[in-house]
Amino acid sequence: MQDSRVAIVTAAGRGMGAAIARRLVADGFQVSLMSRSEDVMSLAGELGGVGHKGSVTEPADLEALVARTTEAYGRVDAVVCNTGHPPKGDLLTVTDAQCHEGFDLVVLNVVRMARLVTPLMEAQGGGAFVNISAFGAVEPSLSFPVSSALRAGLGAFAKLFSDRYGAVGIRMNNVLPGFIDTYEIDDATRARIPLGRSGLAGEVAGTVSFLLSPDGEYLTGQNIRVDGGITRSM
Repeated sequence: MQDSRVAIVTAAGRGMGAAIARRLVADGFQVSLMSRSEDVMSLAGELGGVGHKGSVTEPADLEALVARTTEAYGRVDAVVCNTGHPPKGDLLTVTDAQCHEGFDLVVLNVVRMARLVTPLMEAQGGGAFVNISAFGAVEPSLSFPVSSALRAGLGAFAKLFSDRYGAVGIRMNNVLPGFIDTYEIDDATRARIPLGRSGLAGEVAGTVSFLLSPDGEYLTGQNIRVDGGITRSM
């Protein structure tokens, strides 16, 4: 039944994660939410879902989140892997520790979640992952070297995952936001965006909603840009 679908959303305490959680509940999902912020507990209560305080970089927290979700609902139909931002720095002054921190945050959190949830989805007969990435995955920027390099790697992982698990009905796509209104931008940055404004968190949530809907069931292994046209690559 439509209202029996269950979605996990990480980094869901505020911003894009919270907007995605609200949209999925409106779509008929039951939600299980995690964030390092206490805000996630009040949002989970408001949405009638499960809340868990934890970090996507801690394997034990991810394991606990999945365990609580299956205990509460008995299934997982969708996972939205949302995270914070990796460390910034100049290209060759970024430290090894910052690179490892970024890898945990951008790539390994998705890999670990896929390890935990894919067997459940396979037993159920299908499911879908959506990873919130960034436009630097397809148009790298020297302003965000760690993010750009690792989000390109996440794109490759999503493609490999879709190749491996498409036959059993499990999909994975990445959503690549541009500059979203959860962060302020200056006039020079705004002028680079063809649509002339920041994106809305709700617009990212709408794209996630589509990818997890029946209308999105033929999409897998894709990088979907929600960037107002700022990227120039074809």
